[in-house]
Parts: sequence; structure tokens; C-alpha cells
Amino acid sequence: MKNGIINVYKEKGYTSHDVVAKLRGILKQKKIGHTGTLDPDAEGVLPVCLGKGTKLCSLLTDKRKSYEAVLHLGIETDTQDITGKILKKCSVEVSPADVEECMAKFLGDQQQVPPMYSALKVQGKKLYELAREGIEIERQPRPVTFYEIKILSIQLPLVRFSVTCSKGTYIRTLCHDIGEKLGCMGCMESLIRTQVDRFSIADSLKLSQIEELVQNGQIDEKIVSIEEMFSSYPTFFAQPDFDKMLQNGNPIPCKDESLGIRVRMYTSTGIFIGIYEWNSSKHQYKPLTIFCTPQDFQ
Repeated sequence: MKNGIINVYKEKGYTSHDVVAKLRGILKQKKIGHTGTLDPDAEGVLPVCLGKGTKLCSLLTDKRKSYEAVLHLGIETDTQDITGKILKKCSVEVSPADVEECMAKFLGDQQQVPPMYSALKVQGKKLYELAREGIEIERQPRPVTFYEIKILSIQLPLVRFSVTCSKGTYIRTLCHDIGEKLGCMGCMESLIRTQVDRFSIADSLKLSQIEELVQNGQIDEKIVSIEEMFSSYPTFFAQPDFDKMLQNGNPIPCKDESLGIRVRMYTSTGIFIGIYEWNSSKHQYKPLTIFCTPQDFQ
């Protein structure tokens, strides 16, 4: 079984679940999970967790992400992207300077209302399922952060831009909101995710490339190990007396946290256990996430 993270380039037309299903067939293993959905018409970086790495799914979902998008001004749709039903068409009488000034106002902390066509659940039902039934419900705005918004080109009614944002941000909603603020409406024409944490589009692999690497026995070179994901954390090698405690998932006593608040914990023989966090009141490192299994000690 493969363990770690692989940087997949999700192509247009695939859902994130499609990618996982195809990878299960290519790698011949069941334990695979993705790190946050991309719409079927969007493409780009989709880190996929393998084996023990599936414990990292929620951790990577929380990371900031970067995109390249095209905003189409003058059109409002029910899905907030170009594939949806057109609700309104407006003439675009704004200048490039107006667009630049408006988009600059979205930088920083914002409140964003999630779109009806999204996978968010309300009372156990996904919003897009309700939307398909013609039901629209009130959604509460959620805090999001835009760390960078950079206009790449303006050829009205199209505006191509890059954006780096926090988790839970909808770029098509950003496009809709910009169009609304400009007074001419807008929707998302296209979307490419270019970065998720350390994973960039330049290093991503299409499913066909992954399949070829598996056939050639080279796939391991492209999988980022769990330990590598936490390479910024210092290593802690336990004394031999504590190896049994680590095998049982127990905290490890320590005099101080001089190594750091969080460490990569290893047995005295070098078996990677997981990530441990300092507990100052008890003077010990306690397990935060354990990645080892009983088989690792055999």
C-alpha cells in the first residue's frame, strides 16, 4: 500500500470523487481521500492522500489556496459560473480602472455568502441538491480572507486574475460579488487551481501520467511522504525505555519543550510514530496525530 500525498492535476469534466475512484483502480488500493473538492469544470491542483496519509486530508483542506480565474462581466447565472442558467444580462460600461479599483476592495478579511450550488450541507442535505429542486434557502455569510488578488489581463467583458485565499472560499462567488459591486453583474468563466500549500501546478500529474509511472515502477518518486509533510517540525527520538509507551499511543515525559511545541516523534530505533504536542502542565509530549500501525513494529 502507498502512503503519503500525490499531487494530482484534476482535468475538466472529472469530479474530485472521480479522481479518487480512478486512483483506487490505478494504484489498486482502497484507502485514498482527496483534500477539498474542485468543481467538475474547474481544473488544477488536487492533493490526494494515500494510505496512512488520509489522516492529513482535513489538515490540507485548511491550507490557503491559489487560483487563476476568468471573470465574465455582464452575465448573472444561477450557479455563479458560465455553465449555469442565465438569469440576467447587462451592458458592461465600466472601465479597466473601475475594475481594478473594485477588485482591490476585496483584499483582506471578507464575509462571503456560500452559493446555493455548493456541497455545503444544511440539515443533512447538500445545498446543490436543494437548488436542483428549485429550493433556495437563506445562507449565513462566512468569514474568508483574500491574501492576494492580482489582475493578469483585462479584455472587457473578460478579466483574468490570480487570487490566493483562505479555506472555504468560493471563487465563483467572488466573481459574482465583483460583478454585483460594479453594477453590471458577473460570473466565473473558468478556474484553475494553481497551488495548495506546498503543492504547485508545475509538479502536478494527470491521471494518465500517474498510470504510466505505476506501470514503469516509478510512482514512489512522486509521492510525498508523511514525514516530509512535517519536515519543518524538529525530530524527537525517544529513549529506549519509552518505546513501549509510544507503541501504545501514550504521552512521553520530557523536562521542557526546548525542541518545539510540535515535534515528529520517533522510537529509539527510528520508527516514525506521528506528531506530538507539548503539554506544559504535565511536562510531556502528547500524541496529536499518530501515523504508525502495529505492523510498523513487526
